Amino acid sequence: MLLLVQYHSPAPNSIRRHGKKRWKFSPRASSVPSRTQASAFFLFFKLSFTFVFLREFLQLSSDLQRIMEKLSSGEEVGGAGGAYSYNALKRLDQIWSGLRSAPIDPEKIPQVVSRTPGSFPKLQTRSDADPIYDVIVCGGTLGIFVATALASKGLYVGVVERNILKGREQEWNISRKELLELVQVGVLSNDEAEYVIASEFNPNRCGFENKGDIWVQDILNLGVSPAKLLDVVKKRFIALGGALFEARSLSNIAIYDDAAILTLNDGEVLPCRLVIDSMGNFSPIVRQIRGGKKPDGMCLVVGTCCRGFDTNTTSDVIYSSSSAKYIGNSPVQYFWEAFPAGSGPLDRTTYMFTYVDPQGAGPALEDLLEDYWDLMPAYQGTPLEKLEILRVIYGIFPTYQNSPLPAAFDRVLQVGDASGIQSPVSFGGFGSMTRHLGRLSTGIHEAMAGDFLDKESLGLLNPYMPNLSASWMFQRAMSARSNSGVSSTFINELLFANFQSMKKLGDTVLRPFLQDVIQFEPLVKTLGLVMLTQPRILPSIFKQVGVGVILDWSMHFFMLGYFTFLSGFIDPMMRSWVESLPPREKYKWRRYLDAWKYGAGLDYHQE
Repeated sequence: MLLLVQYHSPAPNSIRRHGKKRWKFSPRASSVPSRTQASAFFLFFKLSFTFVFLREFLQLSSDLQRIMEKLSSGEEVGGAGGAYSYNALKRLDQIWSGLRSAPIDPEKIPQVVSRTPGSFPKLQTRSDADPIYDVIVCGGTLGIFVATALASKGLYVGVVERNILKGREQEWNISRKELLELVQVGVLSNDEAEYVIASEFNPNRCGFENKGDIWVQDILNLGVSPAKLLDVVKKRFIALGGALFEARSLSNIAIYDDAAILTLNDGEVLPCRLVIDSMGNFSPIVRQIRGGKKPDGMCLVVGTCCRGFDTNTTSDVIYSSSSAKYIGNSPVQYFWEAFPAGSGPLDRTTYMFTYVDPQGAGPALEDLLEDYWDLMPAYQGTPLEKLEILRVIYGIFPTYQNSPLPAAFDRVLQVGDASGIQSPVSFGGFGSMTRHLGRLSTGIHEAMAGDFLDKESLGLLNPYMPNLSASWMFQRAMSARSNSGVSSTFINELLFANFQSMKKLGDTVLRPFLQDVIQFEPLVKTLGLVMLTQPRILPSIFKQVGVGVILDWSMHFFMLGYFTFLSGFIDPMMRSWVESLPPREKYKWRRYLDAWKYGAGLDYHQE
C-alpha cells in the first residue's frame, strides 16, 4: 500500500524544522541567584524551551499540512498512490503505529469469510440474466492483470474495486523483461507495451557511502505509466467480456460446497466458483487468516517527484549516502532510489527508504519526511530552493516470513501483495506480479477446468519458495538494530563487499539479484568470494542478524540447492510421466514442477 500526495509548492524551502533553530539564553551575571531563584529560573527555562519546541513542532506539522492541502481536488484511486491528502498521511501513520503495538486479539478481527456446509440454495434457480461468474477478483489495481489473463483463457471474470479503477500519476519502475511478461500472457500487445513506457534511462547505479559505485545497464530502467497501463488493460478486460464493479467494496464471503457468494457494501450479491484476493497488504481476508499477527519486517518509504534537475539521465537502483543513525529511539539505515520521471526532462523521482523491525519502536513517516527534506538536496546535488515539488510519496510495506500465504479456505486464493509473493527487500509488488502471472494464470485455469478448488489444491499455487524465504536474512542484514554490537558503518560495508563480489563474478550473478531473484549457484559464488576476500566481516554478520536467523536461513539455503537440483535434473525426466497422469494428479505434479522452478529462481533467464 503506497499512498501518494501531489502538490505544487512555490516555496518548498518554507518548511520550517525545529532542528534548524537555535535558541540562546544568557542570564545576568551581576549577582549570584539564591537556591529558590535558581529553581524558579530553571523551571522557567524548561517551560520556555518546551513551549518553543512545541510551537516549532506544530509549525512543521502545520506547514506540511497546508502545503499538502493545496492539492487539486480529485477522486482517489485504488492501490499504490491513490490518496491525496495530509489526512491520508496521518491515517497511514496511525496504521503503522497500530502494527507496532501489541498483537490484536484474533477474536476481535472481523470474520470476512465464513464456511457454510452444503450447496448454495439459489444457485440452480439463477437465470441467464443473473449469471454465475467463474472468478471474482477483489482489488483491481494489480488484480486487473490476473483478471485479464484469465478472461483471455475464456473464463467469465468479474473485478470488484472500491475506487474507480485507474492508475496513479507516479510511474512504476521495472525492467523491460518484466514488462514483456504481460505480453507473453496476452494482457498487452507489443505496441501497447511500448505505449505505456513513460521513460527509459541508463546506466543504473548501486553505491554505498562513498566506497565506490557499481554501474549496470537495463536494470529497473523503465518508468511505466500506471495511468496508461491500467487504462489499456481495463479496456482489454471489458472487451474480453469481463465485468467491472467500481466504487464498491467487499463486505463478506460465504463459502458453500459448490460456490462462493460475495456480498458487496451496497448489498449486491455475486456468486462465483473462485474468489481471488488481490487487495494487497491490508486485505481484510489476509487479516483474518493471519489472526492479527504482527509483521516480521517493514519497509518505510518517503519521497518526491521534483522538477529542476539539470543532470537527469541515469538512475540509482540502491544507494546509501550515510551510516546508520537514530530518529528518536529508532535506529535507521537510509537507502535511496532515484530515476528520471516521464513528465518532463527535468523531472526526477526520489525515494528514501529504510527497513525496520515492527516488533520494536519505529519512526513515523512524518519524521522520515523531515529527514528527507534535510538529506535529499545533498544526495541529489541540487538545492531545494531550485526544485518545484510535484508529488510527495510515502508508504509502508509489511512483510511476513510465512509467505507466500497458503490458501486457508476453499474457493479463495491470495495473489500479489496479499499472498506475500514479493521479495522482503522490495517495496511494491508490480514486478513480482508480472514474473508470476504466467504461472498463476495457467495454474488457476487448470484448477477451474478440473474443479480443483479445495484449499489443499489452491495451496499448491502459493507453494513454499526457498529463494523467497532466503531473502529474509538480507532484509535483516539491511536493518539497523539497537545494541547489535556492530559499527554504524557496518551495513554499508557489508553491502559494498557483496555487490563488489557480484560485480567481479559477472552479470550472471549480479543481474538476477538486482531484480529480486535469488539463485543457488550465484549465491554460493558470492558468499564464497566474500568469505575469501573479507573474512573479518563474518563475526559482525552474526552480531547483526543473530545466530537464530542464520540457522533458519541455512535451512532455506539448503532447500534452495535442493530445488535447483530437482528442477534442473529431475524435472526433465518426469515431464512425460506427469502428462500421462489422471487430471487431479497431473494438476498436482505440474504445480510441484512450477514450485521447483520458481522456488529456485530458474524462471529467470538472462536477457
